[in-house]
Amino acid sequence: MEKFDKLSGIAAPLPIINVDTDMIIPKQFLKTIKRSGLGVNLFDEMRYDDDRNEIPDFVLNKPQYRDTQILVAGDNFGCGSSREHAPWAIKDFGISCVIAPSFADIFYNNCFKNGILPIALPQEQIDLLMKDAEKGSNARMEIDLEAQTITTSDGDVLTFDVDAFKKHCLMNGLDDIGLTMEKAAAIDTFEAAAAQSRPWV
Repeated sequence: MEKFDKLSGIAAPLPIINVDTDMIIPKQFLKTIKRSGLGVNLFDEMRYDDDRNEIPDFVLNKPQYRDTQILVAGDNFGCGSSREHAPWAIKDFGISCVIAPSFADIFYNNCFKNGILPIALPQEQIDLLMKDAEKGSNARMEIDLEAQTITTSDGDVLTFDVDAFKKHCLMNGLDDIGLTMEKAAAIDTFEAAAAQSRPWV
């Protein structure tokens, strides 16, 4: 998993509440077990019409938001089923940070395990960031995970809270496998001792 430290990028406004995981990645795309290739189907039913033509009015189809790295969204983002494909699709599209008033718990935790920083902020701060994101590609937000700050294109600085353990994992690029491998030396020592004490196992 890639390390997350600082991010400077274009933010896209998605002022929709209760965006569920089926909206993020519809069920017909859940057959794959690969984390790559799902970005093209992110928000599929909002991005394309029945003939697979792009819907021009959808934010991520607009030229100024095609390189979006930050998503500013509405309340209760990521609700619905617990599909991990949702953060996979977000990350594969190129988005590494989602900012919203609140998140569904499972989606929130899955973000950290897939290299995405989810930030929960009060609605009045979301409103400020939403207005900043509406400026398009001429405005870039800066996210500093170590300092736990968001800087708008106008220089306004907001602070956010994040669990210390999750922050450590994201800054060091540690998913569940990476966390286990941090203990590789201790595991090897234990297995060697176990093999000597119980050679018949």
